[in-house]
Amino acid sequence: MKKIILSIDGMTCSACSNGLEKYLLKQDGIINASVNLVMSNALIEYDESKLNQKNIEEFVKKAGFKSLGLYTDIKTKNNAKNNKILFIIFLILAIVLMYVSMGHMVGLPTFEFLNMHTHPISYALALLILTIPFIIYGFDIIKSGFKNLIHKAPNMDTLVAIGVLSSLLYSIYNMYMLIRGDSSYVEHLYFESAAIVIFFIKLGRYIDGVSKDKTKEAIQKLVQITPKDATIKVEGKEKRVTIDEINKGDIVISKPGERISVDGEIIVGKTHLDESFITGESKPIVRTIGDKVIAGSINYDGYIEYKAERIGRDSTISEIVKLVIEATNTKAPIAKIADKVSGYFVPVVIIIAFITFLVYLTLGLGFASAINTFVTILVVACPCSLGLATPLAIVISEGVCATNGILVKKSETLENASKINTIVFDKTGTLTYGTLKIAEILNYSNLSNDELIQLAGSLEEKSTHPISKAFREYLETNKINLLNVEKFEDISGYGITGIIDDNTILVGNSKLLDRNNIENNYKEQESMLAEKGNSIIYIVKNSEILGIIGVNDIIRENAKEIISTLKHSNIDVIMLTGDNEKTAKSIANILEIKNVIANVTPSEKTKIIKELKEEGKIVMMCGDGINDSPALALSDIGVSVNSGTDIARDSSDVILTKNDLSSIINLINISKETIKNIKQNLFWAFFYNTLMIPIAMGVLSPFGIAINPMIASLAMVLSSFTVILNALRLKRIKL
Repeated sequence: MKKIILSIDGMTCSACSNGLEKYLLKQDGIINASVNLVMSNALIEYDESKLNQKNIEEFVKKAGFKSLGLYTDIKTKNNAKNNKILFIIFLILAIVLMYVSMGHMVGLPTFEFLNMHTHPISYALALLILTIPFIIYGFDIIKSGFKNLIHKAPNMDTLVAIGVLSSLLYSIYNMYMLIRGDSSYVEHLYFESAAIVIFFIKLGRYIDGVSKDKTKEAIQKLVQITPKDATIKVEGKEKRVTIDEINKGDIVISKPGERISVDGEIIVGKTHLDESFITGESKPIVRTIGDKVIAGSINYDGYIEYKAERIGRDSTISEIVKLVIEATNTKAPIAKIADKVSGYFVPVVIIIAFITFLVYLTLGLGFASAINTFVTILVVACPCSLGLATPLAIVISEGVCATNGILVKKSETLENASKINTIVFDKTGTLTYGTLKIAEILNYSNLSNDELIQLAGSLEEKSTHPISKAFREYLETNKINLLNVEKFEDISGYGITGIIDDNTILVGNSKLLDRNNIENNYKEQESMLAEKGNSIIYIVKNSEILGIIGVNDIIRENAKEIISTLKHSNIDVIMLTGDNEKTAKSIANILEIKNVIANVTPSEKTKIIKELKEEGKIVMMCGDGINDSPALALSDIGVSVNSGTDIARDSSDVILTKNDLSSIINLINISKETIKNIKQNLFWAFFYNTLMIPIAMGVLSPFGIAINPMIASLAMVLSSFTVILNALRLKRIKL
């Protein structure tokens, strides 16, 4: 299975994106497809043994749209300036056209040869000549409309195309009758209606395009963080190259004031790096030989050389951009409802317009009135606002999340976060910083403390558990060499084992002793260490307990405040940890967490999450993203408090790159504001169509309330503009 994102041209409303999505899903070899109207792209998963990119692009073409190739890092064509110039030209033409056609109605002076009563033919020809540029300007709309009608996926363009051509052809027929000598037909020319409808549709798309560009700003800022070129070391000499020329394994040089070009590992030098765009840490962090560097970080004061490890699409920044773009291509449940409604809406509107047209003819209200009403209904009912209501709000909110260090992988997550009523926290590295230190050593062997730690640390060096950091730091600080380890095994939830100098070494918790039938005569000492808030590590050699290590951690400074805020929001808070009960309760008491479940393995964590969900709880699990991956995957929303370099391999739904628990509160608040905004948008979109269609049908004409195609197109633009402005308010969410 392969996944690609294609840039799609020609989509104008949710009926377009729905039609393309349905068409793609019907094709053999396409496993899943999600089409994004706002970002103008499609995320497609397919069987690469059956299809390739070219095949998929052919499907897009057959559906009535055009693939512009791979959607790469938000590099989209920039036609804003050309669109603005075209819009100004056609604005002037529209004013001239309206002056010629309606100036006399409001007492404006007119040219005699364009007087509709004294020179009807020259008047009609002038209107036709002024209308033709608008037909060319809007030919893409007309072409798309009929192409989608042929493919049985009528969309907004279909409504406009049918309306405009009906008005145009009827006017041409009336002009023909005028030329034949019947001057009464001059009253039934609707050239300006066809032209102005196209103008207002284009105006709506221009506004829509500007708003879409604004929603991409957060992603663009991330892309621009990485410098365009760098200095590499070739045969001892410096060489300036572009980012694309850097290969994995190259030695890259960074001097004070420069940005790190690619992800890598320092091999020479020491410096302070500003990694705030990823970690949220405002203070520069010391980085030295052996430390990892992230592309986009600012080198403050040192000279370093680092080996390129993750370049191009594999870099941390690229991973973040990819996650944000993919998130915008998933659909929240509320969006699927709007899409379904839009899919039925266009055909229903066409039917209503035709029925109204026939009713007008049957009642003897005249063909001119019937065609005018027909066109008005089609134009006023264009579901632009309905199509924008949900995706625009989702994309803007995901941009807000990304800007604040919250990477949301699925739009569904953004909706569900507002419904969370239970949050389960892992302890180490989540409620605490995970910067563990060896606090106490109880040595029951003939080895020195350093030799005891050397034994355990040699195994811990191969582990990814946060506790291993404490042993690494001790070994580095005391300059202790590692021993050779054979047959290393990580037993999740228990500890680690290995062979050192033909001796079987076990390093882990008391459950590891039980698992290996080792008698524990040090339970009282364990209890004493645990009461001080230590995590307990036993060191065993050939079934003999050599010592107990107490590893201490620091509670996050804002953890208590976050827990309190969640509880005041009626969210149940649970601590779920593999640590022993006394240590867990010691931390829980400080944080005022009443519900503590300790001594659990990863599989037991998963079982507890499952039980909570079976009780009807909507569960968010917050952990380190690696050791807690089964529980994170099973929860309704899995949140990992992670460093930027872990992003590529993370299995959670949300990644907090700022490594700050307050981002959980921010996520919930953004979710609530987003859902409220979407509901407002959908209400106004449905309200607009519910109100305007009857007016367009002439239901309220006895009361003097009526509209024509031009007013209908303006009303449609204003409805879309209202939805856009409302969605853009999300950018001002106070966090």
